[in-house]
Order: sequence, then C-alpha cells, then structure tokens
Amino acid sequence: MTGLEKMKSQILEEAKAAAGEILADAEKQANAVKEKGKEEAEAACREISQKSEEEVKAVEERAVSSCDLQRRKALLTAKQEIIKEVLDSAYQTLLNADDETYFALLRKMLHKFVLAQEGEICFSDTDLKRLPQGFEEEIQAIAREKGGVLTLSKESRKVCGGFVLIYGGIEENCTFEAMFSSKRDELSDKVHRLLFLEA
Repeated sequence: MTGLEKMKSQILEEAKAAAGEILADAEKQANAVKEKGKEEAEAACREISQKSEEEVKAVEERAVSSCDLQRRKALLTAKQEIIKEVLDSAYQTLLNADDETYFALLRKMLHKFVLAQEGEICFSDTDLKRLPQGFEEEIQAIAREKGGVLTLSKESRKVCGGFVLIYGGIEENCTFEAMFSSKRDELSDKVHRLLFLEA
C-alpha cells in the first residue's frame, strides 16, 4: 500500500467515525422534530375533535408527512456537512503531507498535466524552498518524455499546494485548490457512496 493509499485509507476511517457521530446527532434532531410534529398533530386533533373522522385522518396524515419531510431534510443536511468535512480534511491532509508524500503526488500531477510544448512551471515560495534535490531535473525529464521543455520559474506564486504551468502565455492552474474545486461534485459523489451506500 502506497503512502497516498494509506493516507486515503486513514482519511476514510476518520471520515466514517465522524460520519457516525454526525448521523447520530442528525437522527436525534430528526426524532425531536418528529416528536414536536406529533405533539402538534395531536393538539390539532383535539381542537377539531368535533369534526368528521375523515378530516381528523387528513390532518394526521399531513402531520406525519411533514415530520417525515423534516427528518429527511435534517438527514440530507447532515450528510452534506459530513461530505464537506471529509473533502476539507482530505485537502488539508494533502497540504500538510510530509515532503516525500507531497512531492510524489506532484510527480504524478506532472505526468498528467505537462504538455508537449515549451513552458514554465511556478511553485509557491514555500515549495520552492523545499524542492527535493534533483527535482528540477525530474521536472525537465518528465517534460522531455512528453515531448516538451519545462523551465522552473524562480518567481513564486501565491498558491497553496500544487503548481502553475505556463505555455505560450496561457496559465494552467494545477493547484490542489483548483483540482478540488473542479472535481468537487465528483469527489462528493464518491464520498457519499463510500460513507452512506457501502456502510
């Protein structure tokens, strides 16, 4: 199991634990809403006790339906919060990864995003200062494999994690933030399946 897979596994374990706690809270809230709705329905039934049986039944059905809707809304909100927390946690884990894990991920990203053109790569000031020995040569080698040339810019960019590629004056934002943003729906769906459908 690679470092990234271990990290993903740990994130998912932590997320499942957090999901259990948040879902328990959501169910408590849903039960409270249901109880309140039931009490309101019973009060309404007492007030209209002189009316026909059909009218009483209609009020009860509406109250139960309303409670069910409130419960489903509470659960949906809780699930959305859990998914957001998992994605935020994964993002922070990437940003705070040790140098070996972090730059191994950057190598994979380079293989994916480098083009067969002449360009420039920009890192944050923090990453420029901690580039592993020989990493600049690795960047150039990856670019050559793709049929291009990539020069390391000595000017830093204000980015958190990842890098920016520049080809012919056009910038390709390959930062963690940009990737998480562009894949947010897809990642949310994956987290939802992992936490709520496979549990």
